[in-house]
Amino acid sequence: MSEGRTHVAENDAERQRLASLVTRLTDEDLRRPMPAGWTVAAVLAHIGFWDARAVFWLDRWGRGVEPSAPDYETREDVNWVNDSTKPLCLTLPPRDAAQLALRLAEEADGKVEALSDEMLAKVQAMGVPFNLSRADHRKEHLDDIERALSA
Repeated sequence: MSEGRTHVAENDAERQRLASLVTRLTDEDLRRPMPAGWTVAAVLAHIGFWDARAVFWLDRWGRGVEPSAPDYETREDVNWVNDSTKPLCLTLPPRDAAQLALRLAEEADGKVEALSDEMLAKVQAMGVPFNLSRADHRKEHLDDIERALSA
């Protein structure tokens, strides 16, 4: 794997971790409260939302729209998105939220892996925080979930 595609292995590893977690979680586990009023299922839906957003941009760029800096918010500007999607994440049936997170992770990772070398270079060069390593965000929240479940 080339240095420019190390994110593919990272994505695969965290997606497999997500799949393992989703498989072993009970309905009670999925309803377990998390900090700030979230639940395990809602956190999984949150992960899925951000992967769905990545799929949107990858599809757009795949249709020939050139990646550009205004396409993606900065890392400092995401709390409003998280807070506004929280009620939707909490409303989803827990098992559906878990399955959706896994399906969207698979879709996002497949699209990231399928990027042509040319598009990969454009995305990496655009200078905005579009993270090809979908694993980074998943890892953060999967760690949180595992800590909550072991408490």
